Amino acid sequence: MGQGQEVKTRTEPQVEIQERGEIFFFYRPKVYKEEAHSADDVQRLYIVLRPESGERTVEEKQGSDSGKEGAKKGSKGSESGSKKSRIEGGHGSQEVNIEKQPLLRFIVTGRKSLPDPSKKSRPYWGFVEMVTTNIEDVKTALKGEEYDTRTKGHHRTSPARALEEGIYRILRHKPGKKTHTHLIYKLELPPQDEKNEPQESLNIEPEGSFLIQIKNPDQYGTSQFRGLQNKRKAVFPAHLHGQFRQLRYCPADPPDLLNYEGCEFLLISASDDIEEELGLELKTEKVMHLVLIWSGLLERLLLLVPF
Repeated sequence: MGQGQEVKTRTEPQVEIQERGEIFFFYRPKVYKEEAHSADDVQRLYIVLRPESGERTVEEKQGSDSGKEGAKKGSKGSESGSKKSRIEGGHGSQEVNIEKQPLLRFIVTGRKSLPDPSKKSRPYWGFVEMVTTNIEDVKTALKGEEYDTRTKGHHRTSPARALEEGIYRILRHKPGKKTHTHLIYKLELPPQDEKNEPQESLNIEPEGSFLIQIKNPDQYGTSQFRGLQNKRKAVFPAHLHGQFRQLRYCPADPPDLLNYEGCEFLLISASDDIEEELGLELKTEKVMHLVLIWSGLLERLLLLVPF
């Protein structure tokens, strides 16, 4: 599909593009449900972001020996090393050229849906579950699994199902003296005239704009958003952590903050009309020569990531 294009429709739009890329939406149905017809049928909603270009060609991510990425490497070694990596948030530092190497953020939304466009002041909490340069890690995370527990016996989770695909931007918006950041997207698949029950019930509009704020891992959660356990929170390098300046939240500037597992954030609905709000129009790249089966979106995602 590609990262698409943005066209400024105002003479002086007060926006600066920080990052461009592809966005994918998946959901995991509740146990013993093959698909969802409403939000009540959804166990988890996932967002996968794949940055492809931006202000900087090279982005900084967590070290490959940390978080779930490190756990997979540790599993080949000692068992204790694997367990240690599995419970930690992302830490360390590694550079990735996003124009040459795939970088994938696997994100979990806390409310199992996107923010409601009609409730613009209500924040939705989410966190980065996994950051990886290996598409197989995302494929594994989307699979179903079966396992046994001491209290509930045999347990089964359903495989995740593909919902939508499109393009996104992370940008700075300067409407006045105070700058904030937006995550905006526009869908390409499935066609906008196609009836899609899960899409509508999960507030996934054809396009959307959200304020995005990164939570300071040193600040305690609130009664509304308790957040992750301390051991699962991201440990940012000093120069990224300095963006908070003792504040509870800061803009997603730079977007590298999202390249650490355990990074927590808030999404606040801003608009479902990007051009009217920001003076920016997103244009997707139609891939007409490919015959796509919508239920096979995951396979298409895997094919699009170069190795």
